[in-house]
Amino acid sequence: MPLTHFDAKGDAHMVDVSDKPVTARVATAEGHITMARDTYDIISEGRAKKGDVLGVARLAGIMGAKKTPELIPLCHPLPVTKVAVELTLDPDLPGVRISATVKTTGQTGVEMEALTAVSTAALTVYDMAKAVDKAMQIGGIRVTLKDGGKSGRFEAP
Repeated sequence: MPLTHFDAKGDAHMVDVSDKPVTARVATAEGHITMARDTYDIISEGRAKKGDVLGVARLAGIMGAKKTPELIPLCHPLPVTKVAVELTLDPDLPGVRISATVKTTGQTGVEMEALTAVSTAALTVYDMAKAVDKAMQIGGIRVTLKDGGKSGRFEAP
């Protein structure tokens, strides 16, 4: 299957979705940020100097999803109808697991919006805790669910 974001000459272009039907679409992505145990304790106990780390990161993830076409050059601006971002403290990492679900009714999917929401939330956790832990690591960012449109349903194994 050829890559859709390149024309016959190999130049990058925005895919023409004007002939695609308008359908309900959803995508979910996940990721995590690992950190030192002391950093985890500061966040979980609400002692971060910048405030509510998880609450601010949740809002940043929502904003990130809405701004995706401003950040990813070939993404279509979409009428996002729902963005839900969940941040869960995980002592086994130690760190934070992040999940984002994005919905729209449109002619193209919202995988990029879900991935951007997770990435933005993780970057916000890093920003808010970097004063105490510059070695935090962001990882595991991937699409776990995509549904709607011609290609149908995808669920990560």
